Amino acid sequence: MDISPDRILQTGLAFWNAKTLLSAVEMEIFTELAKHPGDLATLQGRLGMHPRGARDFLDALVALGFLQRIDGVYSNTPETSLFLDKAKPSYIGGILEMANHRLYPFWGGLTAAVRTGESQNESKGGHDPFAAIYADPARLREFLRAMSGVSRGANMAIAQKFPWSQYQSCADIGTAQGDLVTQIALANPHLKGLGFDLPEVGPVFEDYVAANGLASRVSFAGGSFFTDALPQADVLLFGHILHDWDLDTKRMLLRKAHAALPPGGAVVVYDAIIDDDRSQNAFGLLMSLNMLIETPGGFDYTGADCIGWMLEAGFKDCRVEHLVGPDSMVIGIK
Repeated sequence: MDISPDRILQTGLAFWNAKTLLSAVEMEIFTELAKHPGDLATLQGRLGMHPRGARDFLDALVALGFLQRIDGVYSNTPETSLFLDKAKPSYIGGILEMANHRLYPFWGGLTAAVRTGESQNESKGGHDPFAAIYADPARLREFLRAMSGVSRGANMAIAQKFPWSQYQSCADIGTAQGDLVTQIALANPHLKGLGFDLPEVGPVFEDYVAANGLASRVSFAGGSFFTDALPQADVLLFGHILHDWDLDTKRMLLRKAHAALPPGGAVVVYDAIIDDDRSQNAFGLLMSLNMLIETPGGFDYTGADCIGWMLEAGFKDCRVEHLVGPDSMVIGIK
């Protein structure tokens, strides 16, 4: 068998690819090209690029498969047109905007994080990882959009795959912009939904819900899942929430969910659930490293781990179901 260093080099230098895409999102190249494709000279002027780097930058995006160039005219691919044009509701670039502004520099501290076990972002030194984000309205909006972007596919899958016909209401705990409860309500017209998060999130949530025409069925409740009881509903959802916290907090949230649910109610937890052998879902394992960098105690976990915590909290009939990509949901019944 031939042994090659290609995979080592491609992975070791993969930040070249990542930063090229992140910078293109930051410069709103895909949004601009959705309005008007253009040639090199035109795009240099429209996008404010220096002649020395413009051609290589655009052609690198072509070679990476994010742009196409026909007869010298650059345009989006079907993929980037759908997902990276800010004018479309399908835009998922919020997570890439946050990756560019926050995660990219913080990941430079991964070695220190692995050696010390300490976060490397605003929470370094044991501070609340969300305090700085929630205190700045612009940063908060970027963070909430990012949560929608990284969760959209799984949110739509939950809206279709979970047996919603058996239930009348749901509450999304740590709702952020509200995309999870929005996608569920859009796909299930009989349901009433609630988003639960810190009060600062309320205006962003309400704008998003109203833009999707759901203000009559989906509402917001402000509170903290640390100090307040969870809202009552037939189904409680934790989407990309549990991995933010240490083990004691994970268990506490599931106990609170069990207390808030009626008999027969369900809890739905989803994250990039790591396979039980911890050898296949690389994204889930890397996400857990991201939690190491981003939080004082957060980590991702296997389906078996989550089922164990649910059983401890009093749930039964627990199961894991794949959603999309690296994400799966864990369901427990009261």
